[in-house]
Amino acid sequence: MTKLKKEETLLKGALIKHLNSIEYDDVSNRIFSLVENYLIEVDVDCSGWYKLFKDPRDGRYWEYFFSNSKLQGGGAPILKYLLKEEAITKYNLI
Repeated sequence: MTKLKKEETLLKGALIKHLNSIEYDDVSNRIFSLVENYLIEVDVDCSGWYKLFKDPRDGRYWEYFFSNSKLQGGGAPILKYLLKEEAITKYNLI
């Protein structure tokens, strides 16, 4: 698993369509790994579709969500950097 780099602000996964299946691309798999094994979950919004995480190394906030709520499973994952002020406002952090 590659940790988040300082210059990264958005990781956007994609779905790869094959003849009889759909799978996640490498960026999606990296996002899943970061969320499951590295980032610290801070909060979930009231809809349950958006989750706020914090990077334990540099304290940056990251929002985790899926690209297309109309698809089963929500589509491909997205991990987006949020300014501290944005995270405080959106997630009502103290």
